[in-house]
Order: sequence, then C-alpha cells, then structure tokens
Amino acid sequence: MRRLRILIWHIHGSYLNALARIEHDWYLPVKPGRPEGYSGRGPTFDLPGSVREVPAGRVRHLDFDLVIYQTPKNWFEDRFEILSAEQRDLPGIYLEHNTPRPDAVHSRHPVDDPRVLLVHVTHYNRVMWDNGRTPTAVIEHSVAIDPAARYTGRLPRGVFVANGVQRRPRIAGFDLFLQAREQVPIDAIGMETEAFGGLGDVPYRELHRRVAAYRFVFSPMRYTSLPLSVIEAMTLGAPVVALATTELPNVIQDGVNGFVSCDLDYLIDRMLFLLDHPAEAARIGAAARRTAEERFGLDRFRRDWNAAFARVLGETPLTSLPPSPLVGEGEDNGTRNTQYAPRPAEDQGRTVP
Repeated sequence: MRRLRILIWHIHGSYLNALARIEHDWYLPVKPGRPEGYSGRGPTFDLPGSVREVPAGRVRHLDFDLVIYQTPKNWFEDRFEILSAEQRDLPGIYLEHNTPRPDAVHSRHPVDDPRVLLVHVTHYNRVMWDNGRTPTAVIEHSVAIDPAARYTGRLPRGVFVANGVQRRPRIAGFDLFLQAREQVPIDAIGMETEAFGGLGDVPYRELHRRVAAYRFVFSPMRYTSLPLSVIEAMTLGAPVVALATTELPNVIQDGVNGFVSCDLDYLIDRMLFLLDHPAEAARIGAAARRTAEERFGLDRFRRDWNAAFARVLGETPLTSLPPSPLVGEGEDNGTRNTQYAPRPAEDQGRTVP
C-alpha cells in the first residue's frame, strides 16, 4: 500500500492512538478552543509524528486521498462545513464505534451510501445495525500501549476504567459497579469518576502501569462495543471480570482467560476468588494476554485497515446488501435518519476509549 494522506477527526483517543501506528500521514482538524472533535493530537497521547494538526479553515485547501468519518456530526455537519465539494467526493470510510441506538430492531445506520465503506469494530455491531445500502467490513480492535507495562496484580483490589459513566449509567453498568463495590474493593479510573470517589482522569501514557498493579479489571458494560479498556487489560496480562454482553462472550472464555457472566453474584464471587488467589489471577491473566496477542495485535490491525483502504480506493470492489426494511416491526420507516442526533463515540476522552 502506498503512503496515504488521510483526514480524520479526533473522536476516540485510544482508538486513534492505535490507528495512527499504521504508516500513513494523518491529518487532524483543529479549531480555537479545541471543541469536541477538533482537539487535535491531545495532551495525553504520545502520537507519532505522522499525525499532524491542521486548522479547520485550511482543510479545504489540502490534498487528501480519503476521509474517515466517525460520528453523525462528522457526516451531517462537519463535512459540509470544512470540506470542499471535491473533498466530499473523495473515497470515504465511516468508522462506527457504537452499538445501535435506540436498539437493534429500529436503528437504521445514519449513513446510507453505497460509495462509502462502513467499518464496524465488532461482528456484533455489524449484525445488529441495519446498514442499509452501505457496504460494510469488520475491523476488530487493537491497542498501542507501552510494551514495558506488564501485569503485577500486587494491589488486592479491582479497577473499573471508563469515562463519564454517570452520563450513561445503564449503558455503562454504573449501577452494577456500585453494587459490586459494596462487597469488593474496586477503584474507578476515568474522567468524572472523582464524583463518586474514583481516581479521576489518568493520562494515557501512565494509565496502563497503574492498571497493571490491580489484581483484576472489572467491566460491567451492558451495551457498548467491546471496550478498549478490556483489550488493554488483557494485553497487560490482567484477568478481566466482565458482564457477558455484546461481543465479550466471544473474547473471554469463562474461567480460562477471564470471567464472564450476566449473574452479578457470580462475578462478585469470582472477584473475591481472585483477591484470595493471586497465583490463579496471574495464570488467567497470562491466558488473557495470549488471546490479546493472537486476536488484537497491531500487525493484524494494520493488514485489515490497509485492506479497507484498498477497497475504498478502488483496488478491490465495494459490495453492498439491500437494506433490511424496518416496516413491519411496528414502526414508521420514513424517519430512518432523523432519529440520529449527533453524539460522541462511547467512552471518548483522554483516559480510555
């Protein structure tokens, strides 16, 4: 693959940190005050030099090979505001980080364009979204963390890593975290966690060394894409205790490389077990690390993304399926795109995806 010039908004910091390891030139639009989507490189990520900031007002004067959109705002507003007509006709990819909302039955994806490649981050997401006429691909996650950061589990506590969980309490399983914390010592790291006794935001360059010291990582997420915090924990070699929802049951095998269940009492029992059995925690964490290396490695991630770039650049054909009708499910099909108010990717922010 030749070296490409790619425009992308800063939406999901940890994902961008991995994506930027692919050997292309990346351009991030910025605005005064660094509002959402226009924060540029950000203060807490050590992005490579191939990631460049460009003032939003200058974007229309630059040459790009393709554009990556990630939110309804990017698609419905930002591209008309900062791109020229010629740039809007460039090959495009819509990177969808999220599960469908309000649900998988009534949610047509806001992009309905056979000229765009819709990339989902899990197979669960692709099958749950109604993707309309838009051709799709699945590129599973990867992470780029300090290779020197390794699990020690020396702290007899668990940790929950997420941003802004109070603003999406049911989705993020905030209530489950609070219930579990009544019986198990569990810290919380992430933006706005100070409000409920958490440790607050931790810069990404420091995060994984902190997480590696905890005995286990807890993920109570009910309805999100596969959390990058889980992949990061597994890459460190930490055992993960998680709710068995969305893609997680296809990643964690209960009792082998972590623990998954929809029974909170069982998960609490397993957390207490890990606190009392550090050697077993290390064994399970080592199995988790092997899974992460085999399934979520950067080499596989690079190959998948370069294959996606080849598709949109015309080196391989884009194919699409006919849209699955929503009529007949008890809902009007005439408002398929109007229900999508612009919203950020889940867990966007400085600490964790």
